[in-house]
Amino acid sequence: MYHHVKKLMYTVNVGEPDPRFGNMLLEQFGGANGELAAAMQYSIQGLNCDDPERKDMLMDIGTEELSHLEVIGTLARMHLKPSKKSRDAAEADPLIAICGGGGVALHNSQGNPWTADYLKITGELDVDLRSNIAAEARAKIVYERLINFCDDPGSKDALQFLMTREITHMKSFMLALTSMGKDPLEVGKIPPTPGIVDQYVNDSTGVGDEGETDAMGPWNQDGFQIVDAPALQALTRSK
Repeated sequence: MYHHVKKLMYTVNVGEPDPRFGNMLLEQFGGANGELAAAMQYSIQGLNCDDPERKDMLMDIGTEELSHLEVIGTLARMHLKPSKKSRDAAEADPLIAICGGGGVALHNSQGNPWTADYLKITGELDVDLRSNIAAEARAKIVYERLINFCDDPGSKDALQFLMTREITHMKSFMLALTSMGKDPLEVGKIPPTPGIVDQYVNDSTGVGDEGETDAMGPWNQDGFQIVDAPALQALTRSK
């Protein structure tokens, strides 16, 4: 059950509207890492979740993301408002001005329509939580870039709030995943094949244009057996 309260989660104040920046903001309205995608992903994961405690968390955060959609949509709408009457502003994005009447629509900053393909929903709670952690990280970076391209103090304040909440949600998802008590590599029920699972295939060999050579680190040393690239082995055998 949803109930709309006629008050934004964060009050938006825009000094000087910037239609070009309004177009950028649409990335977080109808884009792959935007608020609608997050709201749908977490809510549908919640509907599929058999764990009542973590389902409650998913529905809480999914609902908050709808509130964020309202904030970013209002912010974008305020910046796009000049495109309703000004030709110069309309030329910044004819799609918005002519087809959308200077308002927001469910597409990203490039005019590509929102799609359910953005959603990562597997029905495996731990896998979905990992996807959510990554989704929050990507959204945080998008907000950071928007802030860096923004000149309006009020808009920056709203974007700072939304960016901060991404970290809050990331923390909740990480703690929920940890509370399940699963090893990070324990995915699904069928175990991996012994031996093969511990092989690191060195598929990038030789000396590069910048003088770089094979790198060594925990990603290929700790608990791994380094194996030469199969293509390189076949080439060696053919000589």
